[in-house]
Amino acid sequence: MSSQLDDVIASERRERSTGDVFLVWNRRLHYFLGLYLLFFCWLFVFTGLLLNHSRWQFAQYWPNRAQITTEHEFQVPEAAPDIERARDLMRQFGIAGEIQWPAPQPAGAALAFQVNRPGQVIEVKADLASGRATLQRNDLNAWGIMQALHTFTGVRAADTRNARDWTLTSVWALSMDAVAAGLIVMVFSSYIMWYRLKAKRRGGIVALLLGCISCGAFVAGLRWLI
Repeated sequence: MSSQLDDVIASERRERSTGDVFLVWNRRLHYFLGLYLLFFCWLFVFTGLLLNHSRWQFAQYWPNRAQITTEHEFQVPEAAPDIERARDLMRQFGIAGEIQWPAPQPAGAALAFQVNRPGQVIEVKADLASGRATLQRNDLNAWGIMQALHTFTGVRAADTRNARDWTLTSVWALSMDAVAAGLIVMVFSSYIMWYRLKAKRRGGIVALLLGCISCGAFVAGLRWLI
């Protein structure tokens, strides 16, 4: 009988120990993720305000850009797809960034494309017949860099011609995926810590319901009001 009782007690201790370890690591993960994601969150919160209030004078970056236009001679790339020609020209001009294509150009027109990176936009127009190109370089200030980071993905919706072709764009996109995943983990870990505080459950439920209702009103409810 005592042996069975000892087994039950030992089993309860193991379960309690496993639960305690989970709660400890849940709390630690919440703290450390919060510290790591702190400046990412601040970046997106602040740049979101700038995008939402684009008329704020202190954050006007495009009218205050530094613009330089230069002409270059280049070695005409061999016959190849436009993306390969663009990369060849970028190597010759010593520029790097995400290639963005304008609307399709008529046959025989100059090869035109943009090279974008946070804080810089370079417009390239290359005459493949003469071997001369015009580069218009636009350098943005710190406000422009921060706003670019908020929306910088390298791709556009319903645009099959443009794709991520710069390594740092992919790195940034993966970093933002990690930030999103980290925030999801933080939210669920906060639910666990909140639920263990019995005195706070009623107020937490009210806050959770208000948040769900508010978010639902913006996601789905606005179309009913229009």
